[in-house]
Amino acid sequence: MVQTNKILSWFTLLLLVGLGVSCGQDQKTLNQSARALRNCADDQILTTAQQNTIRQQLNADEKTRQIDEIFRQKVRGGLNGNVLVAQKGMILYKKCFGLGHFERSQRDTLVEDSKFQLASLSKTFTAVATLKLIEAGKLSFEDTIQKFYPDFPYHGITIRELLSHRSGLPNYQYAFDDSMKVNFYKKEKPYPSNATIMRWFATVKPTPKPYNIPGRGFSYSNTNYMVLASIIEKATGQSYEAFIQKNIFEPLGMHQTFVATTKNDSINHHRTAGYQWNRRIPKDYYDDVVGDKGIYSTTGDLFRWYRALNGDCLLPKKMLAEAFVPRSFERKGAKNYGYGFRMMLDDTKQPEYIYHSGWWKGYNTMFWFSPKDEYVIIILGNRYNTTVYRVKELIDVLHGGSNNKVSAEENEVEI
Repeated sequence: MVQTNKILSWFTLLLLVGLGVSCGQDQKTLNQSARALRNCADDQILTTAQQNTIRQQLNADEKTRQIDEIFRQKVRGGLNGNVLVAQKGMILYKKCFGLGHFERSQRDTLVEDSKFQLASLSKTFTAVATLKLIEAGKLSFEDTIQKFYPDFPYHGITIRELLSHRSGLPNYQYAFDDSMKVNFYKKEKPYPSNATIMRWFATVKPTPKPYNIPGRGFSYSNTNYMVLASIIEKATGQSYEAFIQKNIFEPLGMHQTFVATTKNDSINHHRTAGYQWNRRIPKDYYDDVVGDKGIYSTTGDLFRWYRALNGDCLLPKKMLAEAFVPRSFERKGAKNYGYGFRMMLDDTKQPEYIYHSGWWKGYNTMFWFSPKDEYVIIILGNRYNTTVYRVKELIDVLHGGSNNKVSAEENEVEI
């Protein structure tokens, strides 16, 4: 990956404009700041000469051939979706396999702009958005949930513990009796929002205490990132969708990326549907609860996300590094979790690979990258298929068939 020269003196200005805490900023300044962030990612785009040099260094044609064989095998195994593989800033492989909607047959084949529900991969955006607010002084790692939601029934849980899945909170999807859904449907509308779930926690108190003592251990729960998205809304006075659109998607030029709750009809242009085999899965009861899931994107926009993360475009390097510090340290092994990112550790307990996967109602997603070898693997599927999560063969190819540290057991990633 070609690294840009960072203009650190701009960063405070960018945060003030992006987070809406400055006064008297005119539209020209706002546009200039957004362009600066977009340029940070764009500056990593390779020239033709650079691509030719890197292509020879990587033996790119042979890698592309092998990658194609692997994905065609996955397609034979049921993969339906879009994929992108890049190394050192150069796209080695980009393909679309299958349909966006099966009931429309060949009239709806997948294209590069097809939008997929990212499922838990959405957590990477919620984590970075939270870190941006911490960097701007709007939040603190040690803030508790009660600072923003005084009636939340579980105490002693900090933003740090929410980010690292160490809160002990139960998963909201299974925490409430079905009668809540029935009563809510009659009184208001059929689908709950984040505010609804936060209100349920405050009024129903589904369990007398968290499943685990806060901070005691790692326990992955979607509730953590639903609560973080809710805190973002309280801290900024904006919806989660509005904040993340203004401060991440738009500045980075991610024009095909949206939160599911958006009223922007552009989300429906090449929007896919999720399938279990060939059965379309209807809108889920919790589809409008976001932060833990709910972002729709494309392989191309996720490649921009990768470039932004590696180009230090969104946060100072020191703050972004917090996301990649291992924090699920109770169990020995290579797998670990930081702030919104999973990782595989090397022998020195440093991140060898950083990734996040996802599953939600027919969608399977994988976003996997290597800081050392500068490659990214992006797989977005809309028909349930576990081959999305098996990336060992691809890693072998990208390593040139040697020095691969991912065992078959480690390759079974969590979702």
